[in-house]
Amino acid sequence: MITLTAPLADSSIMLRRNFKHIARSPVTIFNAALMPVVMMLIFVYVFGSAFDVGGDYIDYATPGLILLAISYGLSGTAVSVSGDMAKGIINRFKVMDVSRGAVLTGHVVATILTNAVAIAAVLAVAFALGFRSPATALEWLGAIGVMAATSVAASWLTVALGMAAKTPESAGMSVVPLIMLPFVSSAIVPAEKMGQGVRQFAQYQPFTPIIESLRGFLTGHPSGGYTAAALAWCAGIGIIGFLWSRATFSKRA
Repeated sequence: MITLTAPLADSSIMLRRNFKHIARSPVTIFNAALMPVVMMLIFVYVFGSAFDVGGDYIDYATPGLILLAISYGLSGTAVSVSGDMAKGIINRFKVMDVSRGAVLTGHVVATILTNAVAIAAVLAVAFALGFRSPATALEWLGAIGVMAATSVAASWLTVALGMAAKTPESAGMSVVPLIMLPFVSSAIVPAEKMGQGVRQFAQYQPFTPIIESLRGFLTGHPSGGYTAAALAWCAGIGIIGFLWSRATFSKRA
């Protein structure tokens, strides 16, 4: 029983520690929860009328902005993980016989919960702006599953990037591609409306099937093909992030 409960207790301690750090960093809170809302207001009110998406732009954009909400909270995680490595805090935890898995899991769970708050904020604003979803309860569960899988995968990859970075500053820069990729996907405009080259990249990068899967669930027309591709991408990214972070932890700590 002790073998099972000790890692859980260590993980809960690491989770509380990470939340205290987040609460003390206004920039992290802004990037994770407020920035996605600001982006939604900009795209819907400033640019929305310029995009022809065959319907209400808020209905089209909400799934993509949910993914942006996940992406914007990742830089704080990478910087926090890198800071722990650079300051030698991980080695102190080793001396204290803290479970290795708990250190990584604490960062991952904190990121997932932060993402959940950001997604809730985006959805609340979307409904206030006129977003309406005909999705059934089962389709909403499917959308939540895709969001959860994406958040878990992105969190593990971000932890791995943070551990591999030499400095907190470089860790923050390492997640910039994860923040920018949604902009070169079907998040803001349909991929088929993009120029040659960019269109092909948008169609085959991992975030597009995730967004299209979410869009299908939220509009009441789920796509098995997009959902299978989205879950496959999430599984691959998550496994790579998990194995990479564990290997880097063992090497550097």
